[in-house]
Amino acid sequence: MSSREDRTRSITTTDINSQTGRTLLNLREMLLRGDFQPGERISELPLVARLGVSRTPIRLALDRLSHEGLLEVSPVGGFVVRGFTVADIWDALETRGLLEGAAARLAAERITQDADLDNLRKIRDEMEAIPHPTIDTFARYLDLNEAFHSAIVDLAKSPMLRRSLDMVFSLPFASPSALVFARSKLPRAAEILIIAQADHRAIVESIESRQGTRAEHMAREHARLSQKNLEMALSDRSILNCLPGANLIRLPSAIEA
Repeated sequence: MSSREDRTRSITTTDINSQTGRTLLNLREMLLRGDFQPGERISELPLVARLGVSRTPIRLALDRLSHEGLLEVSPVGGFVVRGFTVADIWDALETRGLLEGAAARLAAERITQDADLDNLRKIRDEMEAIPHPTIDTFARYLDLNEAFHSAIVDLAKSPMLRRSLDMVFSLPFASPSALVFARSKLPRAAEILIIAQADHRAIVESIESRQGTRAEHMAREHARLSQKNLEMALSDRSILNCLPGANLIRLPSAIEA
């Protein structure tokens, strides 16, 4: 194959990958925004016109979303939007707690020098410098929260664990920051924030002191804050409706009323 053919193939592959990435982000946002309802069939051709891309990146993006769990393969072909019960979300949060607990334990066991924790400490300190997130600082707080959890997984040095957590995080309400907005709207928001920050400090201290079992326990307890946030959000439909992916949850009739 000539060098010109090599370049052509490289450009074509790069272009497809880039389009697939953008299409994936757009489709995921549409699903979580409520553009589609649970059980609704997703067809490629309408998306071609809507997103302005060819069928190939759309097909690849739909397949990826199916692997993530936001779509299901339809018996008649194509994909349908998946609906989640409260129990599904609860199980996802429980799984997240188990995996993040394992990540904290491995981090405590696998760090080799104190400097390994510099980034995690820096993120913790930046979060504590935002004691009461406002409309101006809320986005930054969310970014730092995501970075804190990601840094622990980095310290665990386990690509398998990272992939497993990424799969769980792709589901509505399962990521570390998915329910932080709900927490900010609750009557006990300030109290819950203090608990979350105390958890962060305890997790870092446990990893610093190489206490793997304690680090695992603290990370799992911290993940349970999301379960408590979900419980409280379910009690107030106005808060729940503001959260990405709320339309995908099949609520009990008592809550829907």
